[in-house]
Amino acid sequence: MTSELPDINSSKVTERIEATAFQLLEENPEGLQWTDLRKRIEASDSSFHPKTVNGCVWKLVEKYPDRVHKPSKGLFRLLKYESG
Repeated sequence: MTSELPDINSSKVTERIEATAFQLLEENPEGLQWTDLRKRIEASDSSFHPKTVNGCVWKLVEKYPDRVHKPSKGLFRLLKYESG
């Protein structure tokens, strides 16, 4: 079963952060390093608290194991962009 993607227009801050993360990972098929992903999410919306962004990014793989993985330490990538 595939997890439902978060909604960028959600009233929940965490869901908007997760949706932004998915959007950024979609735009970067090679993946993004944790620090870069976190900084880009924070830059996308000044209302996002850095600690909330940190927690959401940290839990991406745990919450969406069927969509996101870490092929190496600190690198986040969408599973659909993994080569065989």
